Parts: sequence; C-alpha cells; structure tokens
Amino acid sequence: MILVAQVSDTHFDLGARNAERAARVLAHLAQLRRPPAAIVHTGDITDAGKPEQYAQAARALRTDLPLFVAAGNHDDRAALRADLLGTRPSDDPLNQVHRVGELTVVLLDSSVPGEPGGRLSADTVAWLRDTLADGDGPVLLALHHPPVRVHSPIVDGSALADPAPLAAVVAGSDRIAGVLTGHAHSPIAARFAGKPLVIGPSTASVLRGEWELDAPDHVMDYAPDPGYALHLVDRAEDGAYRLVTHFRTVPAGGRVSVQPD
Repeated sequence: MILVAQVSDTHFDLGARNAERAARVLAHLAQLRRPPAAIVHTGDITDAGKPEQYAQAARALRTDLPLFVAAGNHDDRAALRADLLGTRPSDDPLNQVHRVGELTVVLLDSSVPGEPGGRLSADTVAWLRDTLADGDGPVLLALHHPPVRVHSPIVDGSALADPAPLAAVVAGSDRIAGVLTGHAHSPIAARFAGKPLVIGPSTASVLRGEWELDAPDHVMDYAPDPGYALHLVDRAEDGAYRLVTHFRTVPAGGRVSVQPD
C-alpha cells in the first residue's frame, strides 16, 4: 500500500490567512503516525501567478516530504518554475513525471494562459501516452481542471475542454489507479473513463454546488476548515490497481479527542 496526500487551490495571495491554512495542513501531514510517501498539489498554488506569491508559497509549503505541484489557471508557468521549483523559467506546459517507490505520479498541465478553463494540448496527450508505455507499476494521474461536470455554477463553465482524448488514454491503461484534480474547491468523488476521479478540497475555501447557492453571489464559503485528501494505492483481489480515498479537514482550533457536552 502506498499513501499519497493531495492538497489543492492554496491561492497564496500575500495575505496571512491562506498561507497559515496551507502551512497548517503541511505540518499536520508531516506529523501523521505514518506520513504520506508524497504530497501532490493539484494547482492554483497562487491567486495571481506573481513571483512574490510563489515566494510565499515556497515558505509555507516547506516540507521534508516529496512535494509535486501542477499548474492551475491562477498560476503562471514561468514564475512557478523560477520562483517555486527553482528551474529555468518557461511558458511551455509544465508536464512532469515522478517516481515514488513503485508508484509513478504523472502531472499534466491543463492550464491555458489567460483563460480560466483548461485544455490539454495534443502534445501533452501524446507525452502522457508515451510515459505510460515506458515503465510499469501503478500510476496516479494529476491535473488541475476536472474532466467531468460537477454541478457547480462556477466550475462547470471552466472545466477541462474536450476531455475525450484524455479519456481514451485513461481507459486504455491498466496502470492508472485514479485521476486527481482540483479547481472545484470541494471534495468530490466521481468516475472518469472507468477510473476513480477524485477532486481535492481547497485549503483556502469551498465552492458551493448549484443546489446550494446561486451564481454570481455567495458562491464561495470561507468558513470551513482547510481540507485535504489522503489516497491509498494498492491492488484489488483481481490484481487491478485500486484507489481508496479518505477526506480530512485540519481543525483551526486543534484536535478534540473527547466528545463535547
């Protein structure tokens, strides 16, 4: 069994609130009795893609655990590379592959510069196909934009456009245990191309569904505690790779071990 944590939509904005909430989640994960083998951030690291916001992110997300980050629509590819990852700035899609024991984590860049919605280029889909063919063992696939409708008045208008090419690759690979995304600011479980699709909660806020609140007013809720997802990758009895996900929040007031009166 491999344990992987997912955080998302931290939206570092140079203010104290979002940074403190994200740092609290990272500290909580590091202190687990069995810490995760890696942490996957599914995008919108910053609120506006500014270099100083990535500098704030680098301080708040400091951890001894392996941390892999995907680009979101609020991110800037060049600044993300230069000011968070410490690599050469470039506006090219930030597609990545990381190995954690027998697990491979593949991150796709679904961001489209200047647009809220997502899209995967033909080159990115081809790169994914080649990456899956080169190796063995389970794969977690991560990107920012959900490839399915989640019934959110905000998210569904800026989800992943034309998900069919990605669906064909996912459906055709026995290695993929599940697909992880962000963008929706809400813990959501669904299916995509026959595989589990897990949309991670935001550490910063919650976006309500269409049955709760009406757009454009009162869509975002800043009251809930910061959340994360914890993914367990193992094998089912038939030998197929399996994904089991637990959702957690990190209480702002600390842990309460005895039921209050």
